[in-house]
Amino acid sequence: MGNKPTIAISHLGCEKNRIDTEHILGLLVQAGYPVDSNEDLADYVIVNTCSFIEAARTESVRTLVELAEANKKIVIAGCMAQHFQEKLLAELPEAVAVVGTGDYQNIVEVIERVEAGERVKAVSAEPTYIADETTPRYRTTSEGVAYLRVAEGCNYRCAFCIIPYLRGNQRSRRIESIVAEAEQLASQGVQELILISQITTNYGVDLYGEPKLAELLRALGKVDIPWIRMHYAYPTGLTEPVMAAIQEMPNVLPYLDLPLQHSHPEVLRAMNRPWQGRVNDQIIDHIKAALPNAVLRTTFIVGFPGETEQHFNHLLQFVQHHEFDHVGVFTFSPEEGTPAYNLPNRVPQAVMEERRQTLMAVQQPITLKKNQGEVGKIVDVLIEQENPSTGKQIGRSARFAPEVDGLVYVQGEAPLGTIVEVEITDAGIYDLYGSVVPSPLLVVG
Repeated sequence: MGNKPTIAISHLGCEKNRIDTEHILGLLVQAGYPVDSNEDLADYVIVNTCSFIEAARTESVRTLVELAEANKKIVIAGCMAQHFQEKLLAELPEAVAVVGTGDYQNIVEVIERVEAGERVKAVSAEPTYIADETTPRYRTTSEGVAYLRVAEGCNYRCAFCIIPYLRGNQRSRRIESIVAEAEQLASQGVQELILISQITTNYGVDLYGEPKLAELLRALGKVDIPWIRMHYAYPTGLTEPVMAAIQEMPNVLPYLDLPLQHSHPEVLRAMNRPWQGRVNDQIIDHIKAALPNAVLRTTFIVGFPGETEQHFNHLLQFVQHHEFDHVGVFTFSPEEGTPAYNLPNRVPQAVMEERRQTLMAVQQPITLKKNQGEVGKIVDVLIEQENPSTGKQIGRSARFAPEVDGLVYVQGEAPLGTIVEVEITDAGIYDLYGSVVPSPLLVVG
């Protein structure tokens, strides 16, 4: 390895950012750079930042300041680098480079230029890059789970969202490329593959001229991975062919992550999502009829400018009516550069927080009831963690996605990274509890 500097990576943000981090690691390792998880021992720290909402930016800034105070040479990558490139270089002397969301594939060249004494700004004005199965990757998830990006960027312009400005327009990967990477991950022992993009149901529109999610699911259904889960499925894209593919492919989980954001047509129109308000109830009822075993997760924003008590009550009734399995609730965050930033009739922060708590309080008994319905069942659980002090193991059933949903606390022994049968014996608001079902012994007559 010669005298190459040691590099550490600080990962912040979503699973899309995580894949970028994994490719950065893979490229550095391939080029022979020593990579260390201990930032104290590293010559450079690459911070893969998030800039989605103010809270994420605050965390990113805090991380950067702490590293600067420790006199670390910092490479700022990701969404915040794309968003505030000039400002970061001007205000943070310790930043030796900024690398945009469409430029991380050049990380080795960036480090070489920095080593030669240059201060580097590698940020494309319009991100167009998307990694494929040939791009080196070093996974940072638990051994049984991997994220698989099917597309990058977004063609929608929701009023509150800055993502298209940070990650560019949608660009899909070819089905053959995605399947090839899935096969690679299967050979590494991955048990669960999570398909991600900004809008997974729009997969392929830019490449093939029409959505190709159904064809992609059928192709991935032939890969030897027990669980394939989709994130970010817009309900309008859950067409008959897509739902048929979910139903017919045994390894495609009927788990649907529907980023609905709100229920009231007037709020959705203000969010620049007018098409959604006309179809929410109808489509959700249709999904439940077509996929009776579907697990539905969604997220909502409360306190969008102009949201009245009437609008919020509509949302409460909507949640009570549809009884989603999992619900996430966020307060509106005004993002400079988005249309919503300048909208009048801002809702006070205290009111937004009160609405968030009220909506969560309405959802909690629904989630508890759904979990209690699992008690007495024998379900497959992917074992991901072990608590050495208690010997208990922790995993997830197919009803739970990583990070955002609950966990299954398991009595009994099972190897990490494997799927085992667990009898569910108890349920809480978010988590389940159970015991490993012993494998039947072979009886010789």
